[in-house]
Parts: sequence; structure tokens; C-alpha cells
Amino acid sequence: MTSMSSAQWVGTAKPPRGPRGAARSISAPLSPASRWALRATSVLVILVAWEIYGRAINPVLLSSPGAIARAFVAMIGDGTLAHALSESLVVLGAGSLIGIVIGLAVGLAAGRYRVFATLIEVPLNALYATPSVALIPIIVVWFGFGPTAKTVVVILFVVFPVLINTMRGVQEVDRELVEVARSFCSGERRMWFDLIMPAALPYMVTGLRLAIGRALIGVIVAEFFTAFSGLGHLIVTNANSFRTDRTFVPILVIAVLGVLLTALLEFAERRLVRWSAKD
Repeated sequence: MTSMSSAQWVGTAKPPRGPRGAARSISAPLSPASRWALRATSVLVILVAWEIYGRAINPVLLSSPGAIARAFVAMIGDGTLAHALSESLVVLGAGSLIGIVIGLAVGLAAGRYRVFATLIEVPLNALYATPSVALIPIIVVWFGFGPTAKTVVVILFVVFPVLINTMRGVQEVDRELVEVARSFCSGERRMWFDLIMPAALPYMVTGLRLAIGRALIGVIVAEFFTAFSGLGHLIVTNANSFRTDRTFVPILVIAVLGVLLTALLEFAERRLVRWSAKD
């Protein structure tokens, strides 16, 4: 039997689906309802398994979701959770905002101007390679145990993912498009707003998404070292007194906060970067 060419398939029947077509059908996009159902199912399975296992072992080692929920209500009632959360949110907001602004500004400049990128290359690599946690004792000595030191720690955790991704996004702008814009006598200001910024925006959003998790880590780690206020203070004090149910409350609050912030940024990304949105 002779094989049919690809042209002979036109108008007669669809060609057999190869591995690429099969992969495309397997990875078909899910509807919003299906995604939410799968997410809810995964969370429910984890909670049920956690509840069963948590009741079977010593509560000092692991507390069950039911006990954590009761501790959550108690901490809301006595005001400790609200007070600690407000202090952590102030530090998180201030440090994240300052770190994002610095990261975007330096990243845009370094990506656009090679002289500036070369100038900051060695200090940037040195700071990025140094664990931020190792600098916290020095920051505490310089700025004390107050919110200023914690804000500086959050800035250190946030600035690098934003800076590096922004710089990379600017450097990845198609050089041919830049030359075309210059051939049409496009000024530097128009170049920034019409070409460079839109092209680098997906990288910038990726940097922001990475910065969210690092900002939360920075807040809690800083509060571990100061141990005077915030959610990190609650974790340390309750863990030292072996109150595992109350220890898990701020931990889960941090996890929920991270999920909400990530979802908010994903929503903003779909609105702002429509041309790179995934199915």
C-alpha cells in the first residue's frame, strides 16, 4: 500500500494525530470552574488527611486543623493576632514598595545602558551571592530592633528578583525592533514607552511574583531575629511554650496571605500583559 502525501490528505480526511497533536489535546486549557474545583479538592484532601493524622499523634508535635481553627478564634478574640498581623503588614508593605521601586529603577537603567550595568556588576553579584540572612545581625546592629531594621531586611529580599528580571527583560528586547524605531527617528522617551517597557513587562511581572514570596520570608526571618513584634514573634513565643496550635495560626496566615497576593498579581498580569497571557 502506498502512503499518501500530506497534500492528498487535504479535502479527504484529517491526517493522523502525531505525538505533538496528542500532547496538545492532553494539555488543553481548563475552564475556570474546573480549575477552582481541582484547587478546592486538593485543599480538602490535605485538610482531611491532616485532621486524621493530627488527632492520632501527640498535639505537641502536630496540631490538627480543628484545634488550629479554635486557636485562631481565640487569638482573634484576645487581639494578639490582629496586632501582630498589622505590624507585619506595615513592614511588608513599606519594604516591598521600596524594594520594588529600587529594583525597577536600577534594573531598567542597567538593562538599557551597558556602562551602568558593567559598573554595578561586581557589587550586584557579590550581594546576590551573599545570603540575606547572614546580613541580618549587622542590620540589627546598624538600625536596632525596631521596624526600620525589618524594613531593610525586606528590601534586601525583594530588590534582587525584581532587579535581575527587569534588567534581563530590557536586555532581551529585539535589537532589530530598536533599529527600526531609530530609523523612524523615535526619541528615547518614545522608545521607552512604546517598545522597551512593553517588551520587558512580562519579565518585570515575573520578578514581582518572585518578590512576593521573598518579601514574606524576609518579614518572618527579620521578626525571628528581633522577636519583639509581628507574626514571627507569635511563632517564636508560642513554639517556645509548646503551644503548637497557636504556632500554626500565624504560619497559615502567612500562607494564605501569600496565596492571595500571588492571585492578585496574576489577575493584574492578565490585565496588563494580555499579549503574553497563556491559555
